[in-house]
Amino acid sequence: MAIAGYEVFAIIGFLFAAYSIVANDAIQTLGTFLSSNSKRHWTTLWLYASSIIVAVMLYGWFVYEGDIAFDRLNTIPYPETGIQWWHALPPLVLIFLTRYGIPVSTTFLVLTIFAMTGGAATEGVLGKMLVKSGLGYLVALAAGGFVYILVARSWERWISNTRSQPLGVHWTVLQWASTAFLWSQWLMQDLANIFVYLPRTTIEVDGETMVSFSPYLLIFATVVMLALHAYIFATRGGEIQKIVLSKTNTTDIRAATLVDFIYGIILFLFKEVSDIPMSTTWVFLGLLAGRETAIAYVAGLRDRMEAMKDVGTDILRAGFGLVISVILAFGMPYLATGEMPSF
Repeated sequence: MAIAGYEVFAIIGFLFAAYSIVANDAIQTLGTFLSSNSKRHWTTLWLYASSIIVAVMLYGWFVYEGDIAFDRLNTIPYPETGIQWWHALPPLVLIFLTRYGIPVSTTFLVLTIFAMTGGAATEGVLGKMLVKSGLGYLVALAAGGFVYILVARSWERWISNTRSQPLGVHWTVLQWASTAFLWSQWLMQDLANIFVYLPRTTIEVDGETMVSFSPYLLIFATVVMLALHAYIFATRGGEIQKIVLSKTNTTDIRAATLVDFIYGIILFLFKEVSDIPMSTTWVFLGLLAGRETAIAYVAGLRDRMEAMKDVGTDILRAGFGLVISVILAFGMPYLATGEMPSF
């Protein structure tokens, strides 16, 4: 399916979204992998992450019948009038925010404008996204707090006391396995934020709406993703990586392994619950909040007030991104057409 006259905005929007989401959200997923493997050359890490990207894209193409967005766009159809200039603005804003290390939700910043201008086809989607993402934060907060209340005193202290000691190869295997699991789950959740800009075919299967992308777009998207990740890995994550590095013991491969497994399991569970898009950023921040709180209050490895200030700052940043998302979703179409989008 092609929308004559609007392909340029579709490509611009896709490229902006791909870069901004890789720089912002992907590092929230791969940040612990980068920090705990900082002594390895970036090309080795990039090749590993890229192999997972290719595997996930091919899996989506064959198993989901051409839907490399993994059902996340079933409730957000391609705009009937094509991609307009305002659709390409949110990822551009995200690039700016990423430069200042603000971990905003790309799901809300990018998908909200599509959900708000989709008419009856997307009625109620924004509310469902908010509910699912808010629930994701609370579940991650509770999971991180519960797990680390149980293990923080022994686990994190053991890591802190043995940080300079050599580790067995099994820790490398476990950490790279946890990264593969988490990275694949994140891709299945957040690829929709990028591919929402690409033309797709809508089909009905057993009364359910499904989308399909052409094989040419699959190849194009894969090449772009690999190239962008090469840049991000070469620069060691950029500004967003500083958030990961500010947390306790995240440069240790053992700590990173546990964080990645918990994060990946939560994303997997929410992926199975429904095909409504959700903010993986909120899940990420919720998990770190629960973890840092438990480490500060149970293990005493961090000042309590400093930990609470860190958690509060992350929440404010996420809320700031949500406000910007809603403003853009309402404001841009109104400035262009003079009409308020439907909720």
